[in-house]
Amino acid sequence: MNAPMGLNSTAPAQQVTTALRIWDFNGGVHPPENKTQSTTLPIAQPPLPSRLILPLKQHAGAAAEPIVQVGDKVLKGQMLAEPFGRVSAAVHAPTSGTIVAISPFAVPHPSGMQDLCIHLQPDGQDTWGERQRLADYRHESRETVLSYLRNAGVAGLGGAGFPTDVKLNTPDHHPIDTLILNGAECEPYITADDMLMRERADEVIRGGEILAWLLGNPKIVIGIEDNKPEAIAAMREAASRCLVPVEIGVVPTKYPSGGAKQLTYLLTGKEVPSSGRSSEIGVVCCNVGTAAAAFRAVYLGEPLISRVTTLTGQALQQPRNVDALIGTPVDELLAFAGLQSQQLGKLVMGGPMMGFPLNDLSIPVTKLTNCLIASTPAEFPPAPPAQACIRCGLCEQACPADLLPQQLYWFAKAKEYEKAQQFNLFDCIECGACAYVCPSFIPLVQYYRHAKDDIRKESQEQQKAEHARLRFEARQARLQRELDEKEAKRKARAEEAAKAQSARQQPAAVTAPAATPAAAESDIKALKTAAAIARTKVKKAEKALSAAQQAGEHTAELEQELSQLTAASQAAEQALAQAEQSAAAVAPVQAAADIKQLKIDAAITRTKAKKAEKALAAARESGEGDVAQLEAEFNQLNAIAQQAEHALQQAEHTPVAAAPVQPAADIKQLKID
Repeated sequence: MNAPMGLNSTAPAQQVTTALRIWDFNGGVHPPENKTQSTTLPIAQPPLPSRLILPLKQHAGAAAEPIVQVGDKVLKGQMLAEPFGRVSAAVHAPTSGTIVAISPFAVPHPSGMQDLCIHLQPDGQDTWGERQRLADYRHESRETVLSYLRNAGVAGLGGAGFPTDVKLNTPDHHPIDTLILNGAECEPYITADDMLMRERADEVIRGGEILAWLLGNPKIVIGIEDNKPEAIAAMREAASRCLVPVEIGVVPTKYPSGGAKQLTYLLTGKEVPSSGRSSEIGVVCCNVGTAAAAFRAVYLGEPLISRVTTLTGQALQQPRNVDALIGTPVDELLAFAGLQSQQLGKLVMGGPMMGFPLNDLSIPVTKLTNCLIASTPAEFPPAPPAQACIRCGLCEQACPADLLPQQLYWFAKAKEYEKAQQFNLFDCIECGACAYVCPSFIPLVQYYRHAKDDIRKESQEQQKAEHARLRFEARQARLQRELDEKEAKRKARAEEAAKAQSARQQPAAVTAPAATPAAAESDIKALKTAAAIARTKVKKAEKALSAAQQAGEHTAELEQELSQLTAASQAAEQALAQAEQSAAAVAPVQAAADIKQLKIDAAITRTKAKKAEKALAAARESGEGDVAQLEAEFNQLNAIAQQAEHALQQAEHTPVAAAPVQPAADIKQLKID
């Protein structure tokens, strides 16, 4: 930034004010102004249009949410769509009539895109609904007044359309010491703010008082370019009647002195941080039209349903400013100004530097429509074809944001967006000064806009991907918790079942000596069946695990299941072994004389042990099967066989008590015995 250019003082007022120092910023251009065409007539009120098209998104942030339905009768000023989300603004009926549709329609946008709109058919009565005022707003809370402005649909009328209640709701750690009302209106052709300040200066001043009160009563500075002497005089006179100090800062005419960052530096000498907001340096900048809208909302109870719009261009018979209802089709406004269709070459919404051409004349006026230029082919001739950059450096000299437009152009063209961001691409205000001075006629701003859109889209995709990742991880964690809970429940049930089985087996083992051979044999048979079933389940689980491992699938759950089945099988085998040991130990006592049965039992157990030994040896040779399980089974059967042999040997060596003397008839039976 450069040194201060000079001094400028305000007009006499009730409050004594000091001289205001005016600074200057680097860059800027001086295009032809073309403002006198539309300032010869006062602001006019055009007739009611045949239909009003009200986009639900006429501001920065989220679109409003409709609260009416097709067929509803509405009154002037009635809310049609309420704010949705923190950054949003309401939409109201500009006149009384009937809602005939809520459907997509072409909206003001360089791409000609469509968006959801409310279609209102006026009834010609222009009947107001109930209006609620806050004339004594100083006795209300700050939150109440901010909410009132939000519901009144007040948004910035100078540029991005940022909702005013959000802009004024500054954090406590950033106290505001200066409120700037932007009346510079530096872009050629546009005179809406100029005529507003000429004819409604008191509304601007009193609206500024409201905005200042919401910000904690900082000083008010109104910035106006020196090519608007009538507006300067009117604002000075209105400021003399103001209850708070107001300074009028007259700045040199240079484009883009009306940019928020540029005007902030012109009037305060403070630079807004890169990618930051002016509130971070204690300054809030609002358009004079926004201040007037706040006045009408608070004092008159009128929501934002109209705005001053400049109708100009050589294709119009009567260029002028009009107080256009929001939603009025562009063709009806141009017809009111005397459009000569045969001479129309290009229709531009906004100024010639930052505006964009319209291909559809039925597009509606929105809260951001400050100018419509109906130009002739001679007035706005087609741009010459772009040529190669000659690296002249004129774009850098003209840039008011102290950027390097040439470098940004190369990065945007090559889609090197990371480097473009490192060169502060988003500090570009898209004023068009660089393209205006480019001798190669390169549409630089279009490259910057495209790069910004791509970066925003990429950022949104990354946010969506990150959100999806977090949701996926949360789902996986939830599923894992459910699996852990199920596993814990299964383990608890298995432990309870094992305890119950152990409790059933313990009494049986204690009372085994007293049990009959048939009951013991029945118990052993049941235990053998349970052990066989358990072994079968283990083998099936092993096969399923092996198949899953070969397929590369998730095996954690199968491994847990196999571990549980193996433990259950081992428990069954152990119970069987204990029962067989008990039976083998009791058998000699119960049937001491039944040596034949003991021999049979010993032979059976030896056979089983041999079979188990062969199976174990085969498994060891082939490397297949569960060697550990076979070895445990062999050891159990071998132990049982040894017990059976020992019982047989005891029975064979146990002396038989002498039999009592029997009758002779029993000799045969004794021989048999």
